[in-house]
Amino acid sequence: MTKDAGSNVRLTAYSHGAGCGCKISPAILDRMLHSEMPAFSDARLLVGNDKRDDAAVLDLGNGTALISTTDFFMPIVDDAF
Repeated sequence: MTKDAGSNVRLTAYSHGAGCGCKISPAILDRMLHSEMPAFSDARLLVGNDKRDDAAVLDLGNGTALISTTDFFMPIVDDAF
C-alpha cells in the first residue's frame, strides 16, 4: 500500500464518537438483536442471542471458551500509515 501525498482524507471525520462513546446504547442493541425465532439451546453456549450481547461465548471444555464479537473500532487517527 502506498500513501497518496495529495490525499487530505481525515479518517477521524468518519468517527461519530471516541472510545466507549462510539458504542450504541443497550436499548438499541436489544432492538437490533430481537428475534421472534425460538432461542437456540446448547448447554455449551454461555452467552448467546438471548443475552442481547455484542458477543457470543461457546464453552469448548477444559476451561477454554471461544469468543466471537461484532465489536469494531472507529478510526482514532487520521494517518493510517
